[in-house]
Amino acid sequence: MAKATFAAGCFWGVEDAFRQVKGVTSTAVGYIGGHTNSPTYKEVCTDKTGHAEAVEVDFNPNEVSYRELLAIFFQSHDPTQFNRQGPDYGSQYRSAIFFHDAEQEAEARESVAALDKSGIFKRPIVTQIVPAPEFFRAEEYHQKYFEKQGIRACHLP
Repeated sequence: MAKATFAAGCFWGVEDAFRQVKGVTSTAVGYIGGHTNSPTYKEVCTDKTGHAEAVEVDFNPNEVSYRELLAIFFQSHDPTQFNRQGPDYGSQYRSAIFFHDAEQEAEARESVAALDKSGIFKRPIVTQIVPAPEFFRAEEYHQKYFEKQGIRACHLP
């Protein structure tokens, strides 16, 4: 088993995208990358904690590769928007890859370089690639939010 952590705007839709992937064994939404311990959703929404809304993904690398998870990450949001996604703005909505080891870091950097070179995006990718600090699980009502609401936002591979 392995772990991956991604921030790509509002965590509800991003979690839903990863939950559909064969080989993903569990997901959790939460907060990462800030300077406060055990932040709440209300605190993170003030944009004063430095935390991003993020999804922690547990996966079986024999069934799905980290590179495949990176592809889903880049498909599930606009990585060229700085500190925002659509109408949501603030550093809590930033695009970030929180790597857990040197191999994840290298694959993330290679993916960004390849995407930038491909011209798929009209603007440069602004996704942060940083070591994964402590992940703070969000309140229970945020977990599997779309599933609880009967909503399907994403239909990714």
